[in-house]
Order: sequence, then C-alpha cells, then structure tokens
Amino acid sequence: MSDFWIYLVILAGSTYLIRAIPFALISKSIKNRFVRSFLHYIPYAVLSAMILPASFYATGTIASGVAGLIVGFFFAYRGKGLTFVAIASCIGAFLVELLLYIL
Repeated sequence: MSDFWIYLVILAGSTYLIRAIPFALISKSIKNRFVRSFLHYIPYAVLSAMILPASFYATGTIASGVAGLIVGFFFAYRGKGLTFVAIASCIGAFLVELLLYIL
C-alpha cells in the first residue's frame, strides 16, 4: 500500500470523525445562547484565518496583496456581493502590480 492511500485513509477518517462525533453526542438542539453564538461565528473565523494570511503572499509583491485586501474590505463594507468583491480585489491587486512593474 503506497503512502498516498495511507494518508488518504487517515485524512478521511479524521475528517469524518470531526463531523460525526458531534452528531452522535448531541441529539437535541443546543439552547445555550453562548454556545450557539460561538458555533455561529466559527465558519467566519476559520475563513478569515485561511484567507487573510494567504492574501499577502498570493501576488508578486506584498504591496499588491495588501491593495487587493483593502479594496475587498472597502467593497465588502459597502455591502457589495461576494463576486463583485472578489473581482474588485483582483483588479485592485492587478493594477498595483502593474503600477509597480511600470515603475
């Protein structure tokens, strides 16, 4: 058995256990407001932890990554949709990268 299949089985098992154990242990709905609030914000925290550091190094320079992040924050704060924010962030990062290339 190659290493790939061993890693795949371990990954699938750990992913399944993380998702299946809460369903097996908690059969009724959660009434505690603190726990419900905590569970509500977990996806946002995980998404931020994954996206924020990567946005600095996803482009050729950190400056263009920061520019794209600022543009994204601006349009997200203004209530624009996800697709618009993503496209605007890409364009902002591209323009700064282009400007740095010209200079």
